[in-house]
Amino acid sequence: MTLVLVEDAARVRTLTLNRPENLNAISEALLDALASELIRAATDSSVATVVLTGSGRAFSVGADLFEMAQRNADPTGFVMGEYGFLGTLKAMAELPKPLIMAVNGLALGAGTTFLGYADLVFMSSSARLKCPFTDLAVAPEAASSYLLPSLMGRQNAAWLLMSSEWVSAAEAKEMGLAWKVCAPEELLPTAQRHAEILASKPISSLAAIKDAMWAPIRAEVQAAQEREVEHFKRLLGGPANSEALAAFAEGRKADFTKLPDGW
Repeated sequence: MTLVLVEDAARVRTLTLNRPENLNAISEALLDALASELIRAATDSSVATVVLTGSGRAFSVGADLFEMAQRNADPTGFVMGEYGFLGTLKAMAELPKPLIMAVNGLALGAGTTFLGYADLVFMSSSARLKCPFTDLAVAPEAASSYLLPSLMGRQNAAWLLMSSEWVSAAEAKEMGLAWKVCAPEELLPTAQRHAEILASKPISSLAAIKDAMWAPIRAEVQAAQEREVEHFKRLLGGPANSEALAAFAEGRKADFTKLPDGW
């Protein structure tokens, strides 16, 4: 199966995450496919704007938890991808052209934190967001600890990152994470219509504006990623994370109340 579908029209390249049976869960293979397509779009002179969306009923439910459990069980035998998560974020951050994300359905974890790298975010009115970091007993990712407060304000970002609660499309727009909310059937036509407006402009000008907007925050984004990775390494495989993954595999609610010293 092709993990990322590619479609070109009017100088707009639409990339569609294509693991619908897994709700577009982000595996190493999917990361490699997405990073490769973003890098290819960056240097393709026929592409002026990129739209990222998902197939089926999810944008992406974030990390593939079955793959995460496999990695925890056999870290030496687990085969990492060419780009990995950080390499894919780098490809997003360094894309010199406008990146539009069209959130068609469920967006969990990285499916939500990826939105920090979008220049414009469109959401289906039926879409929902969730950052289940505390449910999984892990740290934030994708520089979301920096990018989301800058987009949403500190309190909105704190709720999204800490609560593991769902946020509706209407709430996401009110918070400042989504630019426009559309009826489900109008999501892609609306996103692509705006993408075509941008794509009709000179790529050199679009790239200059994007670079000027990103230049002041690149160092902060990199520093946030490094902090998050250190926290993630410390928590991954720890008592709370192990309980969370065991509960997921067993189809039950995790119980964090009996962890050593409450941690």
